[in-house]
Amino acid sequence: MSSAPAFAAQASFETEREKLVALRRTKAVAAAALFLCIAIFVTARIFQDQWPWLSFVAAFAEAAAIGGIADWYAVVALFRRPLGLPIPHTAIIPRNQARIADNLGRFIEMNFLSPEPVREKLKEVDFAALVADWLSAPERADGLSRFVARLVPQTMSAIENSGLRDFVRQRALSEIDKVDVAPLGADLLTAFTDDNRHQHLLDDFTRVMGRFLNDEQALASMRERIREELPSLFNLFRADAYLLKKIVASASSLLEEVRADPDHPMRHEFDRFVHQFIDKLRTSNDYAKRAEKLKQDFLARPELSNFAVDIWQSFRAFLEQDAIAEKSVIRQHLASMFVDVGRHLAADPRIRADMNEGFVVALASFVENQKSGVSTFIADQVRRWDLGQLTRLVELNIGRDLQYIRFNGMIIGGLAGLALQVFDRIFLPG
Repeated sequence: MSSAPAFAAQASFETEREKLVALRRTKAVAAAALFLCIAIFVTARIFQDQWPWLSFVAAFAEAAAIGGIADWYAVVALFRRPLGLPIPHTAIIPRNQARIADNLGRFIEMNFLSPEPVREKLKEVDFAALVADWLSAPERADGLSRFVARLVPQTMSAIENSGLRDFVRQRALSEIDKVDVAPLGADLLTAFTDDNRHQHLLDDFTRVMGRFLNDEQALASMRERIREELPSLFNLFRADAYLLKKIVASASSLLEEVRADPDHPMRHEFDRFVHQFIDKLRTSNDYAKRAEKLKQDFLARPELSNFAVDIWQSFRAFLEQDAIAEKSVIRQHLASMFVDVGRHLAADPRIRADMNEGFVVALASFVENQKSGVSTFIADQVRRWDLGQLTRLVELNIGRDLQYIRFNGMIIGGLAGLALQVFDRIFLPG
């Protein structure tokens, strides 16, 4: 794991060492060229009386030496004081570190972080394809699902501590309070009666009543009630048993007929009752008021709040236990969902285009909002650089090119001196 950074550091060190060696070599060659020009100038001056043409060589060498010295001064003055002398306007880079830092930060902000270049560069990246490729790999989707599952306890605690749970509950109750219960109930019952499903309810009712009429405890209770209502004389002749038998037989027969006959009058009466009830729910103010009162009574009951708390606690316990389980249902579903999302995203260019546009807008907006902070960060970092390190860094990267200015200065200076010498000999012979 640590070999890559170590290799990168080693490569960076070797690159800097190569730059330093090249810079020193170029400095040595420039200094040697300067001393050579001085030596040629001295030698030409000594022998120019014997060979007059050496005056042209001396003029070239003299001007080249002056140009080389001037450019040496200019180059050195960028980084330090020449020969350590306190000459004004030297050591330009160290003395202007703060100004360089501010200008560098503003330059990057204006030229590299302006909206148009940032947007154009971001448009070159297919973010959606990267997301799709990443999610489509099952092992990555599984890893992401495990990461999300580990966040479940913290997420649940954050929801409770933030009051989001109570907010959602209050919002839900508020939305329920706005619902007109009577029309809603009418619509639900209408949907229930569309396919005569309410008749199945009647069938179930007749079956329940049939079992009730055959229950010994129920029959005993009914017989006791009949006995209480009949005169004592009738009880002597067991009239209660006779009446109970007749009632049960008649009721059972009626229930059997209703179940067996789809066109039984009782079914039609039940239809009429249900449809009449639905119409009253939809149109009657009295029914609407009753339904509203029932709703308010229901919402005001403390059991409802306790029920919501119990549901939340059960839901939280399930999520937290499942998240740490070896075979977590949540993780399996999340991993499957992530893979499906990645594959659908890869197959739908329209969605990818929309996502990429969203990424560009979001990232460009982020860069736009943070670019001043980036420029300030760069400026602060440059200000905190050690002066020696700053000078060494700049000189190491551009010093070699600056040394060629000395060569150019010697050549241009020498040619200028030679031109002046020729002009002097031709036009000013005295």
